[in-house]
Amino acid sequence: MEQYNVKGMSCAACSARVEKAVSKVDGVTACSVSLLTNSMGVEGAASEQEIIKAVEDAGYSASKKSSEKKTAKTNNDDALKDTETPAILKRLIASVIFLVLLMYISMGHMMWGFPLPPFLNGNHVAMGLSQLLLTGIIMVINQKFFVSGFKGLIHLAPNMDTLVALGAETAFIYSTYALFAMTTAQVNGDMAAVNEYMNDFYFESAAMILTLITVGKMLEAHSKGKTTDALKGLMNLAPKTAVIIIDEKEKQVPVESVKIGDVFVVRPGESIPVDGVIVEGSTAVDESALTGESASVDKTVGDAVSAATINRSGFVRCEAKRVGQDTTLSQIIKMVSDASATKAPIAKIADKVSGVFVPIVISIAVITLIVWLLLGETIGFALARAISVLVISCPCALGLATPVAIMVGSGVGAKNGILFKTAVSLESTGRINIVALDKTGTITKGEPVVTDVIPNKIDDNELLKLAYSLENKSEHPLARAIVSKAEELGLTVTDVDNFSIAVGNGLSGKIDGENVFGGNMSYISSVANIPENLRISADKLSEEGKTPLFFCKNNTLAGIIAVADVIKDESPKAIKTLKNMGLKVVMLTGDNQKTAEAIGRQAGVDEVIAGVLPDGKASIIEKLKSEGKTAMVGDGINDAPALTNADVGIAIGAGTDVAIDAADVVLMKSSLADVPAAIKLGRATLRNIHENLFWAFIYNVIGIPLAAGVFITLLGWKLNPMFGAAAMSLSSFCVVTNALRLNLVKIYPKGINKKRKGENSKMKVTLKVKGMMCPHCEARVKSALEEIPGVDSAVANHKKGTAIVTLKENVPVDTLKSAVENQGYNVID
Repeated sequence: MEQYNVKGMSCAACSARVEKAVSKVDGVTACSVSLLTNSMGVEGAASEQEIIKAVEDAGYSASKKSSEKKTAKTNNDDALKDTETPAILKRLIASVIFLVLLMYISMGHMMWGFPLPPFLNGNHVAMGLSQLLLTGIIMVINQKFFVSGFKGLIHLAPNMDTLVALGAETAFIYSTYALFAMTTAQVNGDMAAVNEYMNDFYFESAAMILTLITVGKMLEAHSKGKTTDALKGLMNLAPKTAVIIIDEKEKQVPVESVKIGDVFVVRPGESIPVDGVIVEGSTAVDESALTGESASVDKTVGDAVSAATINRSGFVRCEAKRVGQDTTLSQIIKMVSDASATKAPIAKIADKVSGVFVPIVISIAVITLIVWLLLGETIGFALARAISVLVISCPCALGLATPVAIMVGSGVGAKNGILFKTAVSLESTGRINIVALDKTGTITKGEPVVTDVIPNKIDDNELLKLAYSLENKSEHPLARAIVSKAEELGLTVTDVDNFSIAVGNGLSGKIDGENVFGGNMSYISSVANIPENLRISADKLSEEGKTPLFFCKNNTLAGIIAVADVIKDESPKAIKTLKNMGLKVVMLTGDNQKTAEAIGRQAGVDEVIAGVLPDGKASIIEKLKSEGKTAMVGDGINDAPALTNADVGIAIGAGTDVAIDAADVVLMKSSLADVPAAIKLGRATLRNIHENLFWAFIYNVIGIPLAAGVFITLLGWKLNPMFGAAAMSLSSFCVVTNALRLNLVKIYPKGINKKRKGENSKMKVTLKVKGMMCPHCEARVKSALEEIPGVDSAVANHKKGTAIVTLKENVPVDTLKSAVENQGYNVID
């Protein structure tokens, strides 16, 4: 999808107009316009020039977002920067100053008898001229409404600004007519008529309408700025510089200059500039910016590190693997941005209404004027009702109802390591009825481990040493589990001669001239006698979901070692949460039925489907979809077809790139607990959209008849145009504010929230340290502080002359100072 910036849009009718115009261009297969971010996503073969021309022909301007790294970042920053609020605030302040003067003359004197300057006192024409001039100034200050409104009218695409401009302009023109009629009456000496015309002045209504709408626009702009806070926060995380090694010397360069293969260094307390792999040193890395997890992760040589994460302890050298727009952070920013630029299916209803809303409102206003005149009311009364209809109607509330909720929902997800690729995926996640879980790597850890050692006439270590020597030559995952266990115990390998593999059954060889074998029961039964009690033990292990491996020496059984892919600690609780949410949970696996059922019982799933080949998962998902909206959760290459085929594909973040590319939702923490969290967030977002659409529709359904005067004869309710403008100005603000409530949604169980709250609430103390000259000084200060009971961690920086200490409990500052000063440095108060 190609991304464009669009300028000149003021309401939902504008975005609908642009979307309709671009969709008509030959070669465009899909177009989505976001009023919230003033952006447009276009798919298809149409050229850039054709798309921009279509936007310009519709009365707006567009430019393509650059794909170049530096410029792209600048474009993103500019698109999200809140430039509206400061500009609108200046207009509002100027408008209020002149409005106060106008209201003093028009209402202060007329209604409350406030004194006037001598040249105005008793001079009705002069008072009228003063009101005309002050209103004219306010109209010039807010000329944007008129320029945009009448421009839309000329292009046969009226928008919200058209309604405001027509309302204010009508009031101004009628008032001007009354003023000229007053001058004629004054010349003729008809003072009764002069006083009567004073009541036909609506200058203050025209000025008040513009000012109140400006208030609403400012509140709306400010609230819209808040909805992009999560995305702006992610962008601000991006490091600006990196220290790379050139000719064995350190050199600080802009992060855009880092190339794949460059070696860069990261000191304690610094941000990692690009994605890479540690080639020297070890450390603990704070990855909360990407995953939402506050606990630091230990890293050493060979481990991957990501841009924008923070090196908390050791000095490391890393090799750059992904730079610029390819880093994990950039991909996250792109996902969140794309989700905001796309449209959820539920938005189509509002879009259709917004596209015809303004012409219908203008028609209602004209009908209102004509009907009241036919009923014998004065032209002033009829105009007041028509103007009220124009200024109370609000297409913006309809247009913003969905995108603001999507933006906030996507932002909340990103903060917690849950990435929704599109608005469609966020909405669809909220509609899920069935969750299909891949077993290996999703429910289980995906790394088999030794669970039981049952020797026969020898001890545990002898059995493990025999198995270790034999399995050390195998690449099978079960063999690696035994090798890891033996290495953990510090056992040594004995050379194996004549090693061979019986594919699908086991291994054989010779150790010190003696025949040794290892494998499944049927294979070992052919070369050794298996006692009945061990057969029973093996069956029991199988029922528990474990794989029993038999080993024998010289035709005598040495024992059984059970290996299993154990369930992740959080899996049973996450599955229970899913079931409590009313979801059906299904486990898919290629394992045999007995092992699969054992894992399924431990995990607590509703249904187990075993013996599923990789290409069969997609067909299983198709069957589940006939029962309800289905999400597939997986992490492997073999899960990609099923992830694509599901209504919502959810990829575990530590999985393969293929699985992540095929999915609609990516869980960065690789935790199954994030699956119910994602669905809860989807449901909350969908509920928020429904609330926004309800209030946007009901506001207009009630407001327009009220403004037109439908309730005057029934209930005596009459709406002043100024109150209509106030109501319109607040409607969009209320919709956006309601969407911001999503930031308060609790998507994790209470226990998890409390834990995170506790972790994030650790106290921090910053010491100003004088005398640190190099990284060795930093290490001494850090070590001294971390030895103090109650200190969780410390980060020293000799360049800034600071030491930031994170405390688990209260520690006197004097204690911290003493520890630093004992190392030969000074702490400045």
